[in-house]
Amino acid sequence: MPVLSSSIFSCNPIKICCSKGDGKSGVARTYYSQRFANVVGAALIQLTLGCGARRYHLSIVCRRAKVSMSRFEPNKYIDYKTLQKNLDIIRKRLNKPLTLSEKIVYSHLDDPVNQDIGRGKTYLRLRPDRVAMQDATAQMAMLQFISSGLSRVAVPSTIHCDHLIEAQIGGEKDLARAKEMNEEVYDFLATAAAKYGVGFWKPGSGIIHQIVLENYAYPGVLLIGTDSHTPNGGGLGGVCIGVGGADAVDVMAGIPWELKCPKVIGVKLTGHLSGWTSAKDVILKVAGILTVKGGTGAIVEYHGPGVESISCTGMGTICNMGAEIGATTSIFPYNPRMKAYMDKTGRKDIAAVADEFQDLLVPDEGCEYDQLIEINLSLIGSCTNSSYEDMGRSAAVAQQALDHGLKCKSQFTVTPGSEQIRATIERDGYAKTLRDVGGIVLANACGPCIGQWDRQDVKKGEKNTIVTSYNRNFTGRNDANPATHAFVTSPEIVTAFAIAGTLKFDPERDSLTGSDGKKFKLKPPDADELPSQGFDPGEETYQHPPENSQGISVVVNPKSNRLQLLEPFDKWNKQDLEDMQVLIKVKGKCTTDHISAAGPWLKFRGHLDNISNNLLIGAVNIDNGKVNEVKNQITNKVGPVPETARAYQKEGINWVVVGDENYGEGSSREHAALEPRHLGGRAIIVKSFARIHETNLKKQGLLPLTFDNPADYDKVRPDDKVTITGLKEFSPGKPLACILKHKDGSQDTIVLNHSFNEGQILWFQAGSALNRMKELQK
Repeated sequence: MPVLSSSIFSCNPIKICCSKGDGKSGVARTYYSQRFANVVGAALIQLTLGCGARRYHLSIVCRRAKVSMSRFEPNKYIDYKTLQKNLDIIRKRLNKPLTLSEKIVYSHLDDPVNQDIGRGKTYLRLRPDRVAMQDATAQMAMLQFISSGLSRVAVPSTIHCDHLIEAQIGGEKDLARAKEMNEEVYDFLATAAAKYGVGFWKPGSGIIHQIVLENYAYPGVLLIGTDSHTPNGGGLGGVCIGVGGADAVDVMAGIPWELKCPKVIGVKLTGHLSGWTSAKDVILKVAGILTVKGGTGAIVEYHGPGVESISCTGMGTICNMGAEIGATTSIFPYNPRMKAYMDKTGRKDIAAVADEFQDLLVPDEGCEYDQLIEINLSLIGSCTNSSYEDMGRSAAVAQQALDHGLKCKSQFTVTPGSEQIRATIERDGYAKTLRDVGGIVLANACGPCIGQWDRQDVKKGEKNTIVTSYNRNFTGRNDANPATHAFVTSPEIVTAFAIAGTLKFDPERDSLTGSDGKKFKLKPPDADELPSQGFDPGEETYQHPPENSQGISVVVNPKSNRLQLLEPFDKWNKQDLEDMQVLIKVKGKCTTDHISAAGPWLKFRGHLDNISNNLLIGAVNIDNGKVNEVKNQITNKVGPVPETARAYQKEGINWVVVGDENYGEGSSREHAALEPRHLGGRAIIVKSFARIHETNLKKQGLLPLTFDNPADYDKVRPDDKVTITGLKEFSPGKPLACILKHKDGSQDTIVLNHSFNEGQILWFQAGSALNRMKELQK
């Protein structure tokens, strides 16, 4: 096990998220208000599958018969034959062995005959199979879709209510509180989903990634999701990519989706997992090798004999956290562990047809990777962890403590990943074991993982330590306390720490003392990968979109502080951008959490003007080393970043942000791009960008630019005026010139690079990708 810390913290709390949910059955009730029920009527309440308990769709498959993409869309079929046809075209063109990533991505090309293909160079136009959105990002995505003027989505799409449920005292009460607090937003999402043909998963259903793995991911699928951890679906052999809401709108509108042709990083796994090691340890090892930006612009493709020692849900955990290394996505080849998982989740028909097209779902022998890493799983030391297996392994550790009369010495919380997981661990006794050892079972939602944690045990600013099996340990990420020191590890290790109450505890070497005074060592946990009795589906939490939505209205109250219809951004005025003010020169790490904080701000995700009041409040100003404190260069007054941006905007002054490396890493939230555009920003100039954020900025009509010479970052002064020239000749591959006008009268001229292609330049000129979409409809 890796050494996490040498400090002892007998009074400090430990936090676990093995996955994410409710501690009691029967809590995933129909959430929507009577007002909504009256609007939508019985058509939305009567499910396609009929009344009563949830039923799985099972069928006997004849050779290459039609197979539904999911039981919720019986008339939408998996089309491996078309993918194979497209792949045959690509094979003839490229004449080389292909990686699995290339097979799946290229087989989804809009025009496989003529598409230019160059890893890391060309932009691909793709046709994804489906879209998934979580409730925080779905608000803006649906607002943009409404603005498009289209009547119905073109591809299967779903909304998942998992982000707005705040962890406080326990699953049932937290869920009821969230439904009351977020009623307006839930009603908006449910009616918008019904109106535009989108499936809707009610609050209490579970985390989007777990729901996707259980119901929508399958080998060979190309899925985009408005959450950075969408790659979780790679655990079932799909190419599942996190995007911003504007990208989702393109796909829902039936427009080909653009993606820079990804490079492919191969990770060859040998050996096998055993003892205290888990899938979480594998991705932590990979992250240690590649760092937070080592996967940028690439798909991480796992292969090798060690693959089959990892469960399907374990593969999902590994792919999920690939977001932490900047990867476009991660993927595993189709294998028996995936087949077993699909069998248990009611998708034997999909597994059967995947068997027939297995050549499409594994890499070619002799394929070449841009980078190759080899990891021996037998050397690894001891979310995103929302599987039955994860819960079982944690419960196995907890049971050993109970057998010796021990309970947790630190605060211990558990969040199941879906209603199905919650119901199954209740039935099989895991939830009881985790409660008996001192755990609190939270709602089926993201909770503290994304900052939705109403934490009462420590005051803000008080030093403390938490250990989680979440995927990020950014400062203040989980509890908004900058003094909280967070460690990330596997669920079973977190459980062991909670019982021991100290980070010095090593379960492989150290002993605990039972209630009888005798010492004992914890044994490595062992648990079933999948439930022997099958999954208990629990309460029905899915709302089917009706076939006819003409009678449904989507109403946004103009006085609402939670929701706001969008106004189009202004078009480019066909002039260079002159004498722009530097709003802030950011020092060091600047994630989307720094640019658009989550936590209490999540409630404003559907109201662009209100949420813009958090713009860059977490970014460190290089001028004074402080956060949310910049100098207004017109008035010379010091104030918050959003307030200063609004002051510049009121005076008609455009502004820019200057940043460091990997600017915008982390969550896919497009609010981090919408907010600067809304408040008068025109360009973001940095050393390098995270992939999703760079695309989000382009979509909103901003200029994401990079220093041709990274050392030019040092030439920019916080009080500079910035002019960007060459926009009249703006073209792919052609750098722009930038003039830095210093207050002392001197100037520096530097070169700025960009990655715009011709279509993206039209987004800039139109003012946004959404504006461009409307132009094409005329």
